[in-house]
Amino acid sequence: LAAALAALLPAACARRSQDLHCGACRALVDELEWEIAQVDPRKTIQMGSFRINPDGSQSVVEVPYARSEAHLTELLERVCEKMKEYGEKVDPSTHRKSYVRVISHDGTRMDLSGVKIDGDVASSLKFACESIAEEYEDELIEFLSHEADNVKDRLCSKRT
Repeated sequence: LAAALAALLPAACARRSQDLHCGACRALVDELEWEIAQVDPRKTIQMGSFRINPDGSQSVVEVPYARSEAHLTELLERVCEKMKEYGEKVDPSTHRKSYVRVISHDGTRMDLSGVKIDGDVASSLKFACESIAEEYEDELIEFLSHEADNVKDRLCSKRT
């Protein structure tokens, strides 16, 4: 019996870790996309060099703020705090874990049946989120700044 448990434990831990990592990645992308959508599309930021060229002009362009590198970098620094608004849900047939928001963005009631909400889940998800945000910062900024399609699938399925 001990040998059987020893053989199954690493697989169970790997599955749990994979579910957590995948769930954190998907939640991270969802939160970033939601934050980007909240920015006024008319808001812009000046990018480029602020030095004066020999002809007296400047090489400055205005770009939409929502998907600017400056805004995305700022979001990446604080987005993992949102993981405390997530809970863990276990699929009864596959026993795979997924992570769902337990507090809606707009205050509407949510169906929380079968969702486990506790500090350990939130801190594990936050730690996984921070690891992903740090490791894949360049890819996240690249995908999100260019409005790439299927960022969740491209980043969370293929890389993490």
